[in-house]
Amino acid sequence: MASPRRPFFSRSSYAETLRVGEILRRETTGGMLLIAAAVIALIWANSPAAGSYFGLRDLTVGPEALHLNLSLGAWAADGLLAVFFFLVGLELKNELVAGDLRDPSKAMVPVVAAAAGVAVPALLFTLVNLGSPEGLQGWAIPAATDIAFAVAVLAIIGTHLPSALRLFLLTLAVVDDLIAILIIAVFYSGDIDFLALALFVVPAAVYAFCVQRFPAFFERHAWAAWVFLLPLGLAAWGLLHASGIHATIAGVVLGLVVPARVARGATRGLTTVFEHRYRPLSTGIAVPVFAFFSAGVAVGGWDGLVSAATSPVALGIIVGLVLGKPLGIVSATWALTRFTRATLDDAVRWIDLIGVGLLAGIGFTVSLLVGELSFGLGSPLNDAAKVGVLLASLLAALAASAVLIPRNRRYAAIARADAVDADADGIPDVYEDND
Repeated sequence: MASPRRPFFSRSSYAETLRVGEILRRETTGGMLLIAAAVIALIWANSPAAGSYFGLRDLTVGPEALHLNLSLGAWAADGLLAVFFFLVGLELKNELVAGDLRDPSKAMVPVVAAAAGVAVPALLFTLVNLGSPEGLQGWAIPAATDIAFAVAVLAIIGTHLPSALRLFLLTLAVVDDLIAILIIAVFYSGDIDFLALALFVVPAAVYAFCVQRFPAFFERHAWAAWVFLLPLGLAAWGLLHASGIHATIAGVVLGLVVPARVARGATRGLTTVFEHRYRPLSTGIAVPVFAFFSAGVAVGGWDGLVSAATSPVALGIIVGLVLGKPLGIVSATWALTRFTRATLDDAVRWIDLIGVGLLAGIGFTVSLLVGELSFGLGSPLNDAAKVGVLLASLLAALAASAVLIPRNRRYAAIARADAVDADADGIPDVYEDND
């Protein structure tokens, strides 16, 4: 007898839903700070005092003997973003241990959808830039979804959307970030210094031993991570930077080795503690500072903005993020429901999934980072890439809002009707349906 079709947007455990809700609430503030930092950078970079902005961004600090005499913009991209990727590593670990990624049957859909949501935008960017060999270097720019920005928008416009959609977006964004991390490590690393790479393993292994062997100690004493783990993390970061691999990968590695355990269907332990402690550092400082130094681009008035926005690089990014992301995500999900046992949950409609696909087209933090890695900080092509990322993210947010706000109103009306019915007879509808 054939196995029943499995709804991949089915209701998750209550504890898992609470965990995702908490993440969404935290990311709302971070997304607002990110937007504010980007707006300030854009205004400053196009003001009469633009020279001071670019002078600050390009100011070089750090020990030259250790090859760490970097500009403030590079420190933000290579250093501060390691904190952001450390949180990504923690979230990925939580998803692998207690989230949808722990179940292959549930993980298949967001993993395949995320992969298609990376491949289709990259393909569309490549098609638009076929006549520009230099522009083709930015093929991965529209591949990434900005999790902070996307969930911030969803938290504002999707207060009554099914929790399954929120879970799907979060899982999709985490897998998307993982793919982007692999792309950065493989395609955007320089000549590899294998000695430095081998030495990187030493502090990383000691770090892993400490968190695995003494998790309760680090849970009880917040100061212990700063005294014992931070020096190990800095050493690992510095050695990976010296190896030629982008240093933010160190944050992911260190986040993944932190232990997590399952209790009542949700993660507990050191990953949860570290995420609670260091999320404000990422959302309140690391990501906004990076956005401040990366989003500033002098467009040269309206004519300059039009010229930059219509360049092949910017057009490729806009087409990739605004059209390619939802096309890849929705088409991959449709194919899985058509040719496998997966099926949509009864509470979710395809129009909801299209809205989430559009929302995934917000590619801010990682897209700006890949743009800098592709073309170099301050280059004309990188400036065009910044314009493309900013415009695409804005268009994706507006398009997603146009789809999801009416859907949110519909779900809110259903919730109110259910509440009225429950008040009328004192029996919630969920129990009536089981009679």
